[in-house]
Amino acid sequence: MRVRQFSDLILHSALSDMDKLKYERELIEGGCGYICGVDEVGRGPLAGPVVCAAVIMPLGDIIEGVDDSKKLSKKKRETLSEQILEKSIACRICRVEPQIIDEINILQATRLCMKNAVEGLSVKPDFVLTDGNMTLDIELPQRSIIKGDALSYTIGAASIVAKVYRDKIMEEYGEQYPQYGFASNAGYGSAAHIAAIKEYGLTPVHRRSFTKKWQ
Repeated sequence: MRVRQFSDLILHSALSDMDKLKYERELIEGGCGYICGVDEVGRGPLAGPVVCAAVIMPLGDIIEGVDDSKKLSKKKRETLSEQILEKSIACRICRVEPQIIDEINILQATRLCMKNAVEGLSVKPDFVLTDGNMTLDIELPQRSIIKGDALSYTIGAASIVAKVYRDKIMEEYGEQYPQYGFASNAGYGSAAHIAAIKEYGLTPVHRRSFTKKWQ
């Protein structure tokens, strides 16, 4: 009954968003009910945590405009994130700090962060869709999709929530360490950020394994 309900509702979803439900429709037709999208933000920065979000969305009542978070303006991301969190069946956001990233490397830290997000959901999903080429150490069936944040509605929703959450973290770090411009560069290696590292050194939120040349 749950699967039929989802299927019937998806048929009435906005036509403009139908392409982004391709993977979800296939899973629902195969018998899945709750589909979780997972994405990360912050693999590349020199500072700050990697953040992952796992989201289960009601697929019969989609939010228009959900897309790869990098394609959206800050204001649009924040508006969509609020809507996603309000409508989601379940959502979990996790972070892995720079010290752990330095210890186990960014790839393993991202996999750990995604795993924690999925396993921390209040509702157990039937299937997990992850962005990129990422296999998680979970017991649930899963599939990774290259550019999934632009191709899958549920992954796109996760990317938006994770991006907004991490940007707020970096804005707070920007108040603590104003020399580094974290509010504007989100910890990425901008010219001004690198110049600040050379002048002031590293903060506790910098990734030592990413900044060896300036230590």
